[in-house]
Amino acid sequence: MDEIIDEHEGAPSQYRVTAGELRQFIERFERLDAEKKDIAEQQKEVMGEAKARGYDTKVLRKIIALRKKDPQEISEEEAVLELYKEALGM
Repeated sequence: MDEIIDEHEGAPSQYRVTAGELRQFIERFERLDAEKKDIAEQQKEVMGEAKARGYDTKVLRKIIALRKKDPQEISEEEAVLELYKEALGM
């Protein structure tokens, strides 16, 4: 059974720590962190492959970001961009 650590006798339950449960949270977070690093490396490899095939990775990243947005949001941003460009004579 996991040891309950209570540094303050009579402390409210939110201050009590179960060592096993705490360890589980930390280990789960560490696993997720490792998975995140693996995924980031895979994404980097995909962009490397795309670049090697002649694609502009900067543009690919913009397209990926646009695909995550709502079409209405994209339209609004594009309208504001055009307004600003016109104001600057571009």
